[in-house]
Amino acid sequence: MSHVPQIKIPATYMRGGTSKGVFFRLQDLPAAAQVPGEARDRFLLRVIGSPDPYGKQIDGMGGATSSTSKTVIAAPSTRPGHDVDYLFGQVAIDKPFVDWSGNCGNLSAAIGPFAIAAGFIPPERIPRDGSVAVRIWQANIGKTIVAHVPIADGQVQEAGDFELDGVTFPAAEVRLEFMDPAAEEGEGGGAMFPTGNLVDDLEVPGIGTLKATLINAGIPTIFVNAADIGYTGTELQDAINADPKALAMFEAIRAHGALRMGLISHVEEAARRQHTPKVAFVAPPAGYTASSGKRIEAGDIDLLVRALSMGKLHHAMMGTAAVAIGTAAAIPGTLVSLAAGGRARDAVRFGHPSGTLRVGAEARQEGGDWIVTKAAMSRSARVLMEGWVRVPGDA
Repeated sequence: MSHVPQIKIPATYMRGGTSKGVFFRLQDLPAAAQVPGEARDRFLLRVIGSPDPYGKQIDGMGGATSSTSKTVIAAPSTRPGHDVDYLFGQVAIDKPFVDWSGNCGNLSAAIGPFAIAAGFIPPERIPRDGSVAVRIWQANIGKTIVAHVPIADGQVQEAGDFELDGVTFPAAEVRLEFMDPAAEEGEGGGAMFPTGNLVDDLEVPGIGTLKATLINAGIPTIFVNAADIGYTGTELQDAINADPKALAMFEAIRAHGALRMGLISHVEEAARRQHTPKVAFVAPPAGYTASSGKRIEAGDIDLLVRALSMGKLHHAMMGTAAVAIGTAAAIPGTLVSLAAGGRARDAVRFGHPSGTLRVGAEARQEGGDWIVTKAAMSRSARVLMEGWVRVPGDA
């Protein structure tokens, strides 16, 4: 009986924020996978263990959730003023495709440490103790991210006392700055508000007309009011993910929002673009018990936010969606700002299923248009395993 032997490829398995994924140096990939296309997608699908009709990704590195079905390809940057080019691939679990349409804000915390370990940063820039600013070119969306990576004894510091809700153990803090996070004209359906409105009436057949803020910042995101769809904003994962009707409703909102944002030409195309846009619902502050058992009081937060990723309610909050939240909160009149009290804010702390997160944004108005120069938040990152991944040679 003939068989194809496995091949092995250098890789690093890393946690970044509340996500984890398999990181590769571009130069280490098989030649056919070093360029975009079908061969690269097939390779990454096999690494992660997709498509898996059982939804478990048993035969791969994926963890059977949107937060753990992720891949990263990194290379020394060819763009002036940048250190590393960062390309993110969101791997579908039960379908044979890799979505390249957006960034992963959580794994953005890991790309700086990975770039240092990979030798992409000149040694003379790395202090004995302190931090180093790694300038990252986010290739999916064409934006700059600056990661401030802590250094101890000349090495990336991973252990620390920074606590991040949604991550069990404390670690060292990595500060992230998402520069000019709004989409450019003609990019991802238009400018920051692709319809030109802070709030739109979004018609969703079978559901009705919903107030919605459609924003391109960090990642294209559709915000709706929790109360308008029968929720309080305090829901945990099971309340949504165990309800097929709720998931179908959110997918319908996402698809029609994507169409309104100009991200797709026909509603049916949304099924082939699962990573973007995100859909989230917001509500004013209220007390609740997080999934960890931690009690969150209304006075601890400015608003409540729940967001869906790859068709399921996220266990915490996507980093890119947090950028969208911080940006929208900084602009009075958006649904996010209204849920937080309606005034301009340079930072908000919001409640999510696992706890709370603080995110800030610098916004100003010029000629009637809102300009956001930077969004910032803190995450953490850690190497979980390094060595090689193995896949069948015909993958």
